[in-house]
Amino acid sequence: MIITRTPLRISFFGGGTDYPVWYREYGGAVLSTTIDKCCYLTCRYLPPFFEYHSRISYSKVENVGANSAIEHPSVRSCLQLLEFNEGVEIHHVADLPARTGLGTSSAFTVGLLLGLYALKNQMRDKHSLALDAIHVEQDLLQEAVGAQDQVSAAYGGFNRISFHADDTIEVKGVLTAKNRLTELQQHLALYFTGFSRTASEIAREQIKATPQKKKELGIMFQMANEAEAIITSPNRSLDEFGRLLHESWKVKKTLTQNITNTSIDDIYEAGLSAGALGGKLLGAGGGGFMLFFVPPERREALRSRLKKFLCVPFAFSNRGSEVVVYEPEEEYAEGLTRERREVYAQNGHS
Repeated sequence: MIITRTPLRISFFGGGTDYPVWYREYGGAVLSTTIDKCCYLTCRYLPPFFEYHSRISYSKVENVGANSAIEHPSVRSCLQLLEFNEGVEIHHVADLPARTGLGTSSAFTVGLLLGLYALKNQMRDKHSLALDAIHVEQDLLQEAVGAQDQVSAAYGGFNRISFHADDTIEVKGVLTAKNRLTELQQHLALYFTGFSRTASEIAREQIKATPQKKKELGIMFQMANEAEAIITSPNRSLDEFGRLLHESWKVKKTLTQNITNTSIDDIYEAGLSAGALGGKLLGAGGGGFMLFFVPPERREALRSRLKKFLCVPFAFSNRGSEVVVYEPEEEYAEGLTRERREVYAQNGHS
């Protein structure tokens, strides 16, 4: 049995500059942190007692006669990448719902890859793990996703992630006093807006519009630099970070018309009227989690104003994706499992 734990993330600045269509020409940078909310994956070889070859459990359960018949795109592609022909059992659970702007799908892919490598008794360093996940999502699945979520999930921590035109990715922890990050955390509030969406559909629109949005994406790139400067300069007020979030959200809303809607705008305006200095919708847009920057003395007023919405407590975390249980087991005789596989295939199990 292998169990991996992989963190979800909050992206503050620079989102949109992590799409290859942008950074391969202009370079990009993102300021983000992982949080103490995670997804967990258990992986093991499936013992050959069952009338199926592999079992995958997530929001639905798949019992399949061959790994190529798995519907879950990430699971199917990860098994293909690592050349898994053996029967496997994979279970997924998470602290927060999927498709809500916290990088859940990339955390899933990173955690699954780490678990499958461990199942093969192989280690994978953080950088290689991130690149593998980017390859699965962007190349094998052809999804309209950026490259920041996979890096955050693999590395963990409060980082500036730089994307260079030559396709190299650089991760630098933001160096500042620990109490500075603690203070920032005390100014942040996370609310679930209740809407779910598929990020890649919204992102596809954004990618299409990228050539016409050079000015806006250039501003967002510079904001990542400015935000890092605010955090690392002890003499600057953190309120500047909040106001910069507000400016960034105004720019992000102009990238495509799918990023926000009337309901989201109403929630955001209600937050500002209760004392928040700024905020943003996390992820590609369209719904999910709204992050507010609010002075601690205004936090209760904000909660009262947004009482219809769930406020999710969280803390910054330095943990990247990791194996938390590693108990390899003896494999069953290959001849027996192959015979059983052939029988299942003939019986039409899929």
